[in-house]
Parts: sequence; structure tokens; C-alpha cells
Amino acid sequence: MAGSLAAKLPLPSSVWIARWKPLLQKISALEPELQQLSDSEIRKKSLALRYRARSGEPLSRLLVEAYALVREAGRRKLNMRHFDVQILGGIAMFHHAIVEMQTGEGKTLTATLPMYLYALAGRGCHLATVNDYLAKRDAEWMGPIYELLGLTVGVIQTQMSQNERRKAYAADVTYGTAKEFGFDFLRDRLLLRRIREGQTDVIGAMLGDNGAELGEKPVQREPFFALVDEADSILIDEARTPLIISALPTEEEKLAVECYKWAAKVADQFIEDVDYEYDHEKKTVELTREGRRKARALPKPEIMASVGMFHIYEYVERAIKVARDFVRDREYVVKDGEIVIVDEFTGRLAEGRKWRDGIHQAVEAKEGVEVTIATGQAARITIQDFFLRYRHLAGMTGTARDSAWELRKIYKCPVIVIPTNRPVIRKRLPDLVFGTQEAKWQAVVEEICEMHAQGRPVLVGTRSIDKSEYLSRLLTERGIEHQVLNAHHIEEEAKIVAQAGQKGRVTVSTNMAGRGTDIRLGPGVAELGGLHVICTEMHDAARIDWQLRGRCGRQGDPGTFRQFLALDDELLLKAFGAKKAKKYAEIGKSRPGLFNEYAPIFRKAQKIIERRHFRERRALMHFERERKKMQRQMGQDPYLDTPG
Repeated sequence: MAGSLAAKLPLPSSVWIARWKPLLQKISALEPELQQLSDSEIRKKSLALRYRARSGEPLSRLLVEAYALVREAGRRKLNMRHFDVQILGGIAMFHHAIVEMQTGEGKTLTATLPMYLYALAGRGCHLATVNDYLAKRDAEWMGPIYELLGLTVGVIQTQMSQNERRKAYAADVTYGTAKEFGFDFLRDRLLLRRIREGQTDVIGAMLGDNGAELGEKPVQREPFFALVDEADSILIDEARTPLIISALPTEEEKLAVECYKWAAKVADQFIEDVDYEYDHEKKTVELTREGRRKARALPKPEIMASVGMFHIYEYVERAIKVARDFVRDREYVVKDGEIVIVDEFTGRLAEGRKWRDGIHQAVEAKEGVEVTIATGQAARITIQDFFLRYRHLAGMTGTARDSAWELRKIYKCPVIVIPTNRPVIRKRLPDLVFGTQEAKWQAVVEEICEMHAQGRPVLVGTRSIDKSEYLSRLLTERGIEHQVLNAHHIEEEAKIVAQAGQKGRVTVSTNMAGRGTDIRLGPGVAELGGLHVICTEMHDAARIDWQLRGRCGRQGDPGTFRQFLALDDELLLKAFGAKKAKKYAEIGKSRPGLFNEYAPIFRKAQKIIERRHFRERRALMHFERERKKMQRQMGQDPYLDTPG
């Protein structure tokens, strides 16, 4: 199989691309011959390659013929011929790289190259996307390529039965989300344990009562090759996200529900710096002596009589933290009587995900919805740990170079930056720094009105749902027709994004990461200067800002973007703490006008937060590694016997 580039010394992307260009020439040389063949002859050639792969011939020797076949299949079935830069991206992914390709360069089509080549081995290949919609769309869109070449395609969706999942995983190529792949792995692990325990149970065996006899079988095969779409988002931003299958609740856990409800009701009676102290950097709450006295004195339901005061203090501290730091329509939304987390990196609803350490239950109590019980764990794995199990791993994204060191260190995947098919002519307009949020939002509205008057389409990025809706109100007041794209409109998002490049269109969006839909310019828009992107805040990671900026100037189109900032932005509070952030906010109030000389402090703040998050991820990896090692020494399964 292909040797990983990460095992070798780091080399610039240009060096690897220069080494692969001879392969590109060989692939192009096969094109005229393949164009003369019928569909059935193309299929026969593909089946011959599959036979060679399954007979033990290294896949690297089949690369030229395989990629030439995929390119020809794309041309015939989709009228989409892989560009040379897409072939280079496919070669890099075959060699276990995380490929950075700019927005609009055709990552979905590029993915068919390594997926096809690894699928020839007959061991199953997984392409992990960010949501069910994209998994289904990409599988159906690219399906004709695989089918012409004699391969089967499966897709995993959240509501599928076990039998449907087993069939999808049995296909040569399987599309799905990282979350679904991970949960299926855990369910299989639990099933295998149940089958093993059934085999050692003499009475159960006599009665035929074990999973194997009942026809239950694991749905997945051994992990072989995974290709991760939006790799930086999944492998870095979501690396710490644990996938957990819960155990049944106990009476003690049911009692906890009453404690959450009581704490949520009394939280607003506690005053900062009198009843509790708040650490702005660590975002922690600690009751003072006065606060503890108040917690003891407040009336409580009879059922709480058996709860110790130490635990009651914890419930109160958690409720205060949630009241301060967790804002509805920013960190979460209430949907069908449930709390659904809004992913801070993508602006999407993170269905099925929950905050840990009782935070989720405290938010439920705050909003007055049914408090779900924080149960024990039957099985658990982190996203990071799950993808490290694959023998071959690769990825693709629009923004990876800022995280190259981390991806190489943790996943042994180097980042290869693929050149664009056409030169990028996107222009960055000077950043504007305002003293206050109010002044910044007014300036954003003025710029939108100015661009709208010219007929140029405008895409505005916000960090949270509440801010996108605040801007929407301001635009409505000015009579500007616009579309809002956030977690409340997830079903329509692809359609809204696709239309964002039409003349005079104004689109307000939460984070653009992983949207997965191209913004094509409408007739006459290029002549006006193309799409204009407005970034209203900087995010915790520069990569996320580039996800939005990269939406303009796709495939050589013209386009511009501008960053708006304010000295009372939340980013400065997160990075520098309350004291320093307050100083900058006071400077901002000192006079009207621009404060552009302060622009460098925002990138400095962003770097501080990026480093902090990296340290947390590295600590998690070390902890997970040590925990698994210890549990294996104790004869435990590190995925099923993890303490909650």
C-alpha cells in the first residue's frame, strides 16, 4: 500500500506536486485510448484492475490506470472531466495527505479518485461528511461514476435500520457522517460483547439465546480507508467531541433532575462578587461564603432532603454559569421541546450532541423543557480516536495550512496545498475597526446598502444566530430584501447558498464551514466586481474566517471581502480576560470614528485562543492514550468499560 508522506521529512507542497507531475502526464496519455472504448469495455478494464488489486498487487502500481478510468467515467456520466489540479489532489489523498483545495475547486469530484482506488482492494471505503444531506447528495451525485466502473455505493442516514446499514457498509464505497460511523462502531462493539457473553452462558447457549443465533451481526467491516471531508472541522474542531451510547438511568440520576430544576429557579438570586466569583478566562463560577449561606437558607423541595450541601453548591454554580455563558439562539436553540446545540464552527444544529458535566441538563432546566437524565456510559469514543483506528486516512478541506503541524503530529497526515485551476483574483479590502458594536453594525449595514445599490451580491458572515437575526432586523428597517441562513433554516440552506451569487442578492449567514454548496455568479455579476463578502467578527480560529472569505473569487471569478471589528468584541475578552478587554472597550468609547491602528491585536487574540484550544486537544490525546493503555492492562475494553 501507499507509504505515508508523514513518515518522511516535511517538504513544501510544491516539491510533492513536482514529483507527481510525471504521473499526471501518464494519466493524460491514456485519455485518447479510453475515449474510444464503449461503457462495457471501460467496466471490463475496471474489473481487471480490481482483480489485480485483490490478487495482492500494490495499489500504487494501479494508480495511473485507475485515475485515468475515473476521469473518463466522470466525463461520460457527469460531463465533468477532472482538472489536472484535481488529479494532483487525488494523488495526494492516496498518499494519506490532508489536501487543501480552495472553495469551488471541486473537492466532491476529486474524492472519487482515491475512493475508487482504495475500493479496488474490496475492504470498504468510508467518506465522512458533515451532515446527512451532504452524504446523500454526494453519494447520488457521484454514484454514476462508481457504477460505470463496476463498484457499489452505499449511504448511511440517521434513521436507517440495522439491516439497511449493514447493506450500505457492504458496498465498495460508503458515504455518511463521522457521527454515524462512530456510533455504528460502538453499537457493533456492544453487540460483539453480547455475543461473546452469550457463548459463555451455558443456559443461554442451550436456549439458543445469543446475538449470533438471533441473526444479529455487526454492520461494519474492519476500518480500512477513510476520507474526511471538511477535515479540519471534523479532525480538529470536533476532535474532543465524545460519541456516547448511554446506559439505563438509576434512581439517583432521576433525583438529580429535581436538583437541576431547583437550581435554575434560584440562580438569578445570586449576585456576582457578593455571592459568587466568576473567572473570565476559565469561565468558572465559585460560590463565596455568603453565596453558600444563601444556598443553604433557600427553601428546597422535600425530595432534595437527601442531597448533600456540597452537591447543592455544585448545582447552583452550574446554573449560574449556564445563565451567564449559554445564550439561546447563540450556543443552542429550542426545537420541538429539546435543547439542540449550535455548532460554533459551522453554525449548524448539532443534532444528538450534548454538553458534558451536567451543563446540558442545566440548560434544559433553565429553558423549562424536559430535563434529560445524564446517564452512565455503555460505550464511548472520541472523534479523534475513531479516525485514528483506520489503516489509511486522508482528508480534504478549504482551510488546513494553519493546522498543518497538528494534523501531521496527531494523524500522521501532511497538508498538501493544491494550486487553483485558475488564478485567484479575490481582493481583500482594508480591515475596519470601530469603537463599539453599535458603530460596527451600522457600518456593516451602510456597506451592504452601498454594494446592493451597485447590484453586487453580498454575503455577510456572523458568529451566531442571534447576531444574524439582529442584522436581519437592521436590514429590514432599511428596506433591504435579504435571506437569512442559520440553524433555523437548515432544510433550505443549500438552495439559499446556491442563489447567493445572483445580482442584487443579500445573504446573511452564520458560519460557512462545511456548507458544501458552490456560490456561482449570476449573469452580469462578474462585470460588477463579483460577490462581496463581509466578515462581521473574527472567529476563534483563522481557518473559520477563511471558510467565509473563500466563498468569493471561486474558479478565477472576481470578488472582494472586508473584515469589520469592534474594540468591545467578545474575542478580546476570551483571549485577554476581563480587565484588559474592559480597557479596550473604554478606549472604543473615548471618541467616535475608526480605530484601525488596533487591528493587529485581534490576530494576536486569535492566536492565543488557537494555542489554548490546541493544548486542550493535545492533553485529550495524551489522556485517551494513557487511559486505553491502563484499561488494556486490566483486561478491559477501552471503548465499553470507560468510566463516565
